[in-house]
Amino acid sequence: MRLHHGLSLFGMLALASASVQAETITVATVNNNDMIVMQSLTDAFEKSHPDIKVNWVVLEENVLRQRLTTDIATNGGQYDVMTIGNYEVPIWARQNWLEPLNDLPANYRVDDLLKPVRDALTVNDTLYALPFYAESSMTYYRTDLFDKAGIRMSEHPTWDEVRGWAEKINDPQNEVYGICLRGKPGWGENMAFLSTLVNTYGGRWFDTDWHPEINSRAWQDAVSFYVDLMNQYGPPGASSNGYNENQALFASGKCGMWVDSTAAAGRLFNPQESQVADKLGFAPAPVAKTPKGANWLWSWNLAIPASSDAKDAARQFVTWATSEEYVDLVGKDKGWTSVPPGTRTSTYDNKQYQQAAPFASFVLNAIESATPNDPTQPPVPYTGVQFVSIPEFQSIGTQTGQMIAAALSGQRSVKDALDEAQRSAERTMRQAGYY
Repeated sequence: MRLHHGLSLFGMLALASASVQAETITVATVNNNDMIVMQSLTDAFEKSHPDIKVNWVVLEENVLRQRLTTDIATNGGQYDVMTIGNYEVPIWARQNWLEPLNDLPANYRVDDLLKPVRDALTVNDTLYALPFYAESSMTYYRTDLFDKAGIRMSEHPTWDEVRGWAEKINDPQNEVYGICLRGKPGWGENMAFLSTLVNTYGGRWFDTDWHPEINSRAWQDAVSFYVDLMNQYGPPGASSNGYNENQALFASGKCGMWVDSTAAAGRLFNPQESQVADKLGFAPAPVAKTPKGANWLWSWNLAIPASSDAKDAARQFVTWATSEEYVDLVGKDKGWTSVPPGTRTSTYDNKQYQQAAPFASFVLNAIESATPNDPTQPPVPYTGVQFVSIPEFQSIGTQTGQMIAAALSGQRSVKDALDEAQRSAERTMRQAGYY
């Protein structure tokens, strides 16, 4: 028997069966621009993988971290793909919480992944996550405001220079603020930036015996500088502004300078998303007493929790979303400034990307020059530039971030904030058995 449109009854039943059997994977990710682009291209993945459906959970950064940490530690199994950082990957891999990503297809070209990024996701020669995008930090500034004030950006700016420039270009009456910096509390929010500021002031999170140094002279100097700078030349309500909020402020022309992730460059240089695309300058992250640890190294990565019951489908998704094929798809569909940066050599060798992204070689150099294995001037027992690669850092960093946000909003003094953070960190480290 054949039906009028040419399909046999058997064929129709087979199609219906395939549709019923499509496996659903749940992908948890952060509400950053590159991930929103990935979500928007779900149809392309499902079209090439008709037996897989993708369910998205998109969350604000701090909320995502809390939910994923709880789920993975309790073997909850809510998610099949997790978007996690190069902080979590080695810690969770050693707990056997992540699926190893061995035997990737040859056309994935693992060797094309940038070495510093790949190394941060590797434990005992095994990859446990694939990088979706990677970043360092840099200084963005408005060339029109600098020209008007007669300022010339330094090849290697210092924080003292930044303060002087912020004073000259600050114009709150017209809602243009000298500088925007992260204030929203969180170990991956305000503390990502502030850790690099402390590093370049000569500070560190812990001494070589794991004793916290959060109320040291270097921390006092760095955080006092930050609070004073933001209170004088930052936007109102700065303690509520994280990465996304500051990016929106800068893109709408309300910040004269912004020191933050290199991943924002593509969006800020895109005239469809940025009002300052034609007057945007960039420079390295500023330094104070030492260049050590002034620019961070971070990657957002796709990992498969060991608790997933759809590991094969999840693997197909994470290899697709981090592949050269995906970069090419974004370039053609969304524009080359929208491709996820910082992960593949082939992206930076691509002539179309080079033409669209004047910042490409600068960002590549910033990522490759970050020193997670040697992050501070005094010696330390940990790796990580803007985080400390121990499980306890998540709570210590978040607690410290809350204390500093309180100082930024005027609820307590810098000294009180750092003393309280120090006491809390000491308790945590003692209870964890470090000393």
